[in-house]
Amino acid sequence: MDARINLFENEIAAAFGKRFANAALVIHRSSLPKATQELVSLRASQINGCGFCTDMHTKDATAAGETAVRLNLVAAWREATVFTEAERAALALAEEGTRLADAHQGVSDETWAQVRKHYDEDQTAALVSLVALVNAANRINVIARTPAGSYEPGMFDAMTS
Repeated sequence: MDARINLFENEIAAAFGKRFANAALVIHRSSLPKATQELVSLRASQINGCGFCTDMHTKDATAAGETAVRLNLVAAWREATVFTEAERAALALAEEGTRLADAHQGVSDETWAQVRKHYDEDQTAALVSLVALVNAANRINVIARTPAGSYEPGMFDAMTS
């Protein structure tokens, strides 16, 4: 598969990507657990069919020590026993926040209550921001047809300042 446009070589896309990566730093530096960040990013990417982001978040999670069992079960997290209650709340928020068009009320009050039960104010803000950011990244890469498979953990570190 060939990309429709090389987002890394185009001047406008690269400038936007740098600002996008800097926005992601706010989330990455938050107290929201890193494992939760990767699980949420992976699940949204799976739902949106973003191969590039699925590749990236799987590899980043693996590099951070995530197990293959948990990564393989993210798509079926409701039936899996390997996720904490807090992670399950975050994954529910990721799904509902990604599938906004599928539910007239967006994120349910039940899911929101579970998120608030497990995450403090800053972590909740980071989680909401992460769901928005990963969905935007998915849309950019799906539209551009950015191919999956070539991502290396840390390859975007130089983009942040």
